[in-house]
Amino acid sequence: MAERTQRNNIMLAFITLVAVVLIVSIIGFITFRKGTEIIQGQAEANEYRVSSKVPGRILKIFVDEGDAVKAGDTLAILEAPDVMAKLSQAEALEQAAQALNEKAERGTRAEQLQAAYEMWQKAKAGLEIAEKSYQRVNRLYEEGVMSAQKRDETKAQYDAMVATERAAKAQYTMAKNGAQREDKLMTAAKVRQAEGAVAEVNSYVSETYLTASADGEVTEIFPKVGELVGTGAPIMNVAQLDDMWVTFNVREDYLKDFHVGGEISAFIPALEKDATFKVTYMKDLGTYAAWKATKTTGGFDLKTFEIKAKPLQPVENLRPGMSAIVKK
Repeated sequence: MAERTQRNNIMLAFITLVAVVLIVSIIGFITFRKGTEIIQGQAEANEYRVSSKVPGRILKIFVDEGDAVKAGDTLAILEAPDVMAKLSQAEALEQAAQALNEKAERGTRAEQLQAAYEMWQKAKAGLEIAEKSYQRVNRLYEEGVMSAQKRDETKAQYDAMVATERAAKAQYTMAKNGAQREDKLMTAAKVRQAEGAVAEVNSYVSETYLTASADGEVTEIFPKVGELVGTGAPIMNVAQLDDMWVTFNVREDYLKDFHVGGEISAFIPALEKDATFKVTYMKDLGTYAAWKATKTTGGFDLKTFEIKAKPLQPVENLRPGMSAIVKK
């Protein structure tokens, strides 16, 4: 009887030990078996900043955060009195240059031209009288009536009137011909210079009207109406929701299913639907990025790669920041 009891106890202990081993094995298998790996990405979109070349004060903002805008829409207006003052100065200089150019092109005024002509006619009349006087005195000198000194004085007066007539004629010719070619070119160049200055200032004036360079959605507005902003300071951000992609950070031991030009399927929890994406970009994140050391096990260090994928078809209601899940 004692022997049977002892055998039963041994058998019970053995069965208990086997059961414990089985239970521990099952728990270990369940605990340590490799589960489904999840690669999580995030939706992103191109975004551009709206800013101005000129400093100024925010006069009016026409949009709110979340508004959809079209390319060319006016988003805000800046008040820049300094620029407007420079425009007035440039326009005044342009008007002065135009006046000088018109004067050079038009030539001498009619009154000045007439005065130069009258002076020439006066010189011609004086020359005729001086010539006749010289001829008379010269005849009298040849007849022995007039002295040589008197003849020389009359000849000097005649020569002086010849020079006076030539000078008067030259003055009239110059007045008739107007400004020289070089003067006209110079005044025309000054006009072009002034026009360039006006165009430059007008470009600054246009910068006070901030417009959308592409379709999108206003995501952030930084200053308030009445605040001063500096040159190049961002006024607002506009996201281009028609140009979106998803960025994944993938460890290299999971890269076998990712390659540029390949397609992947991802689940978007926020929309509760799957979408197909095409891989367009793949690059390692460098030594500073997350990596997994395996050298202690005789393997190699696993680096992380940045992968960008664009949806093959537009995903309705997909927004920047939404998660995309790829299960491995």
